[in-house]
Amino acid sequence: MAAIRCDVAFDEQVVVDTVSEPADLLDANPLGKIPTVLLDDGTALYDSRVICEYFDRISGNAIVPQTDAEWIADRRLEATADGVADAAILLLYEARFRPEEKRHEAWTDRQWRKALRGLAVLETLIGEVSRKPTLGDLSVAALTGWLALRFAGRWEAEHPRLARWNEEFWAAHPDLDAVKSRV
Repeated sequence: MAAIRCDVAFDEQVVVDTVSEPADLLDANPLGKIPTVLLDDGTALYDSRVICEYFDRISGNAIVPQTDAEWIADRRLEATADGVADAAILLLYEARFRPEEKRHEAWTDRQWRKALRGLAVLETLIGEVSRKPTLGDLSVAALTGWLALRFAGRWEAEHPRLARWNEEFWAAHPDLDAVKSRV
């Protein structure tokens, strides 16, 4: 989404299975994580925040507000959305990769409580859907789109404003909707 908003085009996009640790990914990113972007000079950028900040820099600040107050508000949105995603992905991985008899319910409950607390904060921070979404908006959209896919029915009722914002965001940005299935 950041690439679209910053008008950054890619020569090639490669879908990888990170679990299989493909050599091409590990050569570019020793952490074996996605996304990873290879620049024309061969430099690899990884971590969504770093990649998005780079896109913002080369676009003349298309997605990161520059006034102090707007920057702080946007960074809070991004950090909260990222924190919720971190907790929720741990839950997903626990269910996918750990045998059921080895799962620790107290730990998974704690992760879900973190996610719900973060969603409650996002309810208070999120504004109206903007025609020019910021990095914070994109972070919330990626999170809520992913939660709607992976945790459907588990968060929306307690966070109706955020659930409604998710629907309105994707409706307002059909150019970004094409990447929705990849969030």
